[in-house]
Amino acid sequence: MEAPHTSPAADAGTSLTLNSPSEMQELGRRIAKLLRPGDLVMLTGELGAGKTTLTRGLGEGLGVRGAVTSPTFVIARVHPSLTGGPALVHVDAYRLGGGLDEMEDLDLDVSLPESVVVVEWGEGKVEDLSEDRLQVLIDRVVGETDDDRRTVTITGIGSRWSGAGVEAL
Repeated sequence: MEAPHTSPAADAGTSLTLNSPSEMQELGRRIAKLLRPGDLVMLTGELGAGKTTLTRGLGEGLGVRGAVTSPTFVIARVHPSLTGGPALVHVDAYRLGGGLDEMEDLDLDVSLPESVVVVEWGEGKVEDLSEDRLQVLIDRVVGETDDDRRTVTITGIGSRWSGAGVEAL
């Protein structure tokens, strides 16, 4: 009997429970080991879920210059590599309502081949930039709480992520 065929379009996703911001940052460092020039990473989650904290870890793992902070008001920041690797382009699409048209004004399609592009709030806006992307969904407890737990689901979309090791994170 033949094994069931898994489509390269998307893996089933890997879910992790993280208990602190430092664990979120460490996850970013681990994900960075899988990234290469041309990769698109989409981050989705509530305000305060940890998207920028994860991106800070990505920046550390990629060895980029500059403090990774939220680009909410500047829309995008470029962090050049200090190690000869890809630059990190960090985009906050929260204030962009027009989808890909507004994203095209940022020239992300030009940056994508030689950089790692991370887009916060990109769902419904940047999927057309690449057939291949890493989707990261961060769920947190909502309401008045000091609970730092997060459930992070990482899903590789497209053939680039087939067998790329996401499940080992």
